[in-house]
Amino acid sequence: MEGLMFYWISWSFWVYLTFILKKDNPYRLKIAAMILIVIILASVHFNISRFDVNFSGLFLLFYSYTSLYGKKIKTVLYFFISSFIISIAYVTFHLFEMFDPIWLIFKKEWMMGICIGYLTVLLQKTLKGRLLVTISGTMQGEILYSFILNKYDFPYQIGSFAYLDTWSLTISLIVGWCCIEYAGVYLENYFKVMEEKKQRSS
Repeated sequence: MEGLMFYWISWSFWVYLTFILKKDNPYRLKIAAMILIVIILASVHFNISRFDVNFSGLFLLFYSYTSLYGKKIKTVLYFFISSFIISIAYVTFHLFEMFDPIWLIFKKEWMMGICIGYLTVLLQKTLKGRLLVTISGTMQGEILYSFILNKYDFPYQIGSFAYLDTWSLTISLIVGWCCIEYAGVYLENYFKVMEEKKQRSS
């Protein structure tokens, strides 16, 4: 059932941010509000010319762009290059799925989530940068893929529940990977401190 993974992951993140994460975290309310808006808009869509667009996907794209306000030109340029690479990878995956589906060895959501997540981790160093590039890159890919299908009169909804499933899974994989990175840094610093204490005591 399309949308089930999206709702499950989104509500899990929202509950964590609202009730578990420390209240002094500066990003807590902003991200929780964004997730709630995406959940509310997930079933709302509208038509622009021949294109059927989901409000939640459009909101995510708008949010990723507005987050660049006030950034240096060099940072913005690299962001758009990274998101363009993600967009091309996203569209390429969909086209391969459509013309040669036999190469899908397991569920496409997981394959796409792992591929996009891996690319994002390579392109961006911070969690915030990775999340924003994932949002903008995949939504731009959705729009480009819709334009391609529109030439052949294939119906396709931009930002549908199928997209939201892939998006939420990719986000959760990236967050999980960042947690592993932070845990590795924490353990490394911890063992360094312990080693220094031993050297002092000896």
